[in-house]
Amino acid sequence: MMWNMSETTQRVLRLLALLQARPVWTGTELAERLGVTTRSVRRDVERLRELDYPVRATQGVGGGYQLGAGRALPPLLLDDEEAIAVAVSLRLAAGGTVAGASEAAVRTLAKLDQVLPARLRSEVRAIQGAIDTLETGQAVVDGDALLTLARAARDGVRVSFGYEAHGGAATERTVEPYRLVVTGRRWYLMAYDSDREDWRTFRLDRMQHVTAGSWRFRRREHPDPVAFVQRAVVSSPYRFTARIRVHADAEGVAATVSPRTASVEPIDAGACLLVAGGDSLYGLAFHLAWLGHDFDVLEPPELREVLRELGRRMLRACGMGENERHEDEPARGVQ
Repeated sequence: MMWNMSETTQRVLRLLALLQARPVWTGTELAERLGVTTRSVRRDVERLRELDYPVRATQGVGGGYQLGAGRALPPLLLDDEEAIAVAVSLRLAAGGTVAGASEAAVRTLAKLDQVLPARLRSEVRAIQGAIDTLETGQAVVDGDALLTLARAARDGVRVSFGYEAHGGAATERTVEPYRLVVTGRRWYLMAYDSDREDWRTFRLDRMQHVTAGSWRFRRREHPDPVAFVQRAVVSSPYRFTARIRVHADAEGVAATVSPRTASVEPIDAGACLLVAGGDSLYGLAFHLAWLGHDFDVLEPPELREVLRELGRRMLRACGMGENERHEDEPARGVQ
């Protein structure tokens, strides 16, 4: 009895693979491929329908069985070549710049990698290792580390890794991973650092030897991962951090700055707080001028001096003295 059930299951899976391989099959064609009668084909089609596979049957010339689109995505059968192609594509997409695609690719790849046989997993790594892409300013992230972290965050298990801190010091970390966040150029992990007893962000391109343990942790109340990572990347990687009151609505200002270097919070309907990071005060001054709005520098005071210096240069460049001002030029200055 168990042998017959196993034989039927294998036949149904073969039928599903055939329906996925070609748009339309006649009952006779399927029966010949499966080595059964057309009546058995009809029974197997009903079994697939009970599993929510939308198998349609049409009569007449050109008719037959067809696997259609349903209300939900049913499980897909992939042969070895198809599985390798999907896995390689997902690995490439994980490093892409399409909004939302990278995160979805990592989640999907984590599911697929979990069930891939070892021989296919090694094929995927071999193909991936033979592919080079033109540099786009993105930090290179190890695909296996990305998958390990994604699975650990999903399963709630601790991970350990070597980490190169911002100043170059080598450290060993053990953390509770909560969320992966991609900025477009870099991948970050938001995690609870068990040794430091605090929330931290880690750049994946600075990690080595990422290993998931078996110790499961109870999830803590945690900050919003995207907001937490944004605050960290706006300030910590840069030499200077500026706090600016911009006399414009927050939504309009946010549309003109990069979330990798600045965060915007509304103050009221006509003003917002801009926090921006940079390695040069002159670079910060340039970006503030590019905003196209009046603003007040809250900190650092050195930025005010740089703006005054640049202002004097601009006035000289257009043939005006330091004390001259057009009649229609607003009196607002750098505060």
